[in-house]
Amino acid sequence: MVHRSHAQDSQEDYLNAQNAARAKVGVPPLTWDNKVAAYAQNYANQRIGDCKLVHSGGPYGENIAWGSGDLKATDAVNMWVGEKPHYDYDYNSNSCVGGTCLHYTQVVWRKSVRLGCAKVRCKSGGTFIGCNYDPPGNYIGERPY
Repeated sequence: MVHRSHAQDSQEDYLNAQNAARAKVGVPPLTWDNKVAAYAQNYANQRIGDCKLVHSGGPYGENIAWGSGDLKATDAVNMWVGEKPHYDYDYNSNSCVGGTCLHYTQVVWRKSVRLGCAKVRCKSGGTFIGCNYDPPGNYIGERPY
């Protein structure tokens, strides 16, 4: 069992919410990966001081979220999945319309199969959540599913 701080939501919270979105579009479920999770935790720890929504620039796909209170894993995932209406799967488009959708497309990216997430309470009192995906998604010209 992986050691988690009291503020860490469960692996299942991160997985279930994202796998539900993946199932709706016929994409196989993600599985938890401790190596990817360790990367997510290491990066989240670096955000404790400022809670900034800055991407790590690492080797994985990445979704990040911030909340002013105690943001829950499922709330962060629901924000990302909530971008689905902005994704236009139309054959000629495969793009975001009327807003961002890149968090959503990473969640449902077929080639991403391993997931690791982490949550920290920031010194400012807010919450930073990051999820990393292996292999990464959102390649220009490719479709998520």
